[in-house]
Amino acid sequence: QVQLVESGGGLVQAGGSLRLSCAASGSIFRINTMGWYRQAPGNQREVVAAITSGGLTNYADFVKGRFTISRDNAKNTVYLQMNSLKPEDTAVYYCNADHSSRDYGTINYWGKGTLVTVSS
Repeated sequence: QVQLVESGGGLVQAGGSLRLSCAASGSIFRINTMGWYRQAPGNQREVVAAITSGGLTNYADFVKGRFTISRDNAKNTVYLQMNSLKPEDTAVYYCNADHSSRDYGTINYWGKGTLVTVSS
């Protein structure tokens, strides 16, 4: 079993920055792709950014040039640096990870989310 715990959310003014962190813990064998998703009230959950264990990244168009995803494999932690925040970035941000083990194969895990609120 793997647990994902997000931190770093909060209230920020438009144009400001926040850095989210997500630490994985538990019975970790190998964590593959890690990513960030978000869900605003009334909307579906959407992918924000993802990063492979080798460092390859992918971003949603609406965050390109503003957000940066990174990870520290030694710490089993993924980060999301969010700059030039806009009110429409307001959402609960969720961490996601694919974990592989010999006993259970690949299982996808979610964190409980951290709220980001951007005021205008």
